[in-house]
Amino acid sequence: MAASRPTVVTVGGRELKLTNLDKVLYPASDLGPAFTKAEVIDYHARIAPTILPHLAGRCITFLRFPDGADQPGFFEKRCPKHRPDWVRTAIGPGDRGGDIGYCRLDEPASLVWSANLAALELHVPMALAADLESPRAVVFDLDPGAPATVVECCRIALEVRDVLAAVGLQGFCKTSGSKGLQLYVPLNTPCTHEAASDFALAVGQVLERRMPDRVTTVMAKVERPGKVFVDWSQNSRHKTTIGVYSMRARVRPWVSTPVSWDEVERCADGDLRLVFETADVLERVADLGDLFDPVLQMQQVLPTPH
Repeated sequence: MAASRPTVVTVGGRELKLTNLDKVLYPASDLGPAFTKAEVIDYHARIAPTILPHLAGRCITFLRFPDGADQPGFFEKRCPKHRPDWVRTAIGPGDRGGDIGYCRLDEPASLVWSANLAALELHVPMALAADLESPRAVVFDLDPGAPATVVECCRIALEVRDVLAAVGLQGFCKTSGSKGLQLYVPLNTPCTHEAASDFALAVGQVLERRMPDRVTTVMAKVERPGKVFVDWSQNSRHKTTIGVYSMRARVRPWVSTPVSWDEVERCADGDLRLVFETADVLERVADLGDLFDPVLQMQQVLPTPH
């Protein structure tokens, strides 16, 4: 069968060739109908004004699924050589100590271009490319070990919130787009990755001592069943975390979605399942705006260790 001709579109004054728009990237399942590449691209075009401030100026790692979310994908750190000349790059850490050029997604056209590559997941570092040594936030990646679920993650997030409040800090939550929850503490002030990691670990260990049957900071998976793993290591310089508003390659086109503390509290009570697809997210943004904007704007300082 002959391949269909590319569809030429203009996005923000840039001309793009989109290919294989009818390709199914999320197969039909009991949870919903098939979701095509055209729908993936449409989501990125519509979410662009909201997601781009969270991506701009950062070294973006793609997780691509050209054969669909139900097939193996691959990470791509180095920005492809076949990129358009207007897709800018940023120098960031490589795998073996050397620096490499990552894609920068600073405008709607580059975001749509990445969607055309079936880069379903956009993984984002805590630091800007212009200052790789200074994380802009601390992240607590709350990962439930079965049979624990996102409900247990929400309960632990509330505990983290209380610890943060005790030292005068605020945090903001988003779903991982999979089974967990992530809590960001905005900094936007001078900080090091080591200090961010140490702080996240210290908070996790406070909760681990307080409720050892519910929380672990130990990476070994044998320690995780039935507990919430507080992954403090996501604050390391070389690590990335799924970007807010990024899609995930799961059984449905789920999205890493900001949630309010009211929603976290209701989930902790078992009243709400925090799972959002692309259409849900676009509707939420229209109604609520960007619940994660404070992560970009709020200035906070980590407490000094005694």
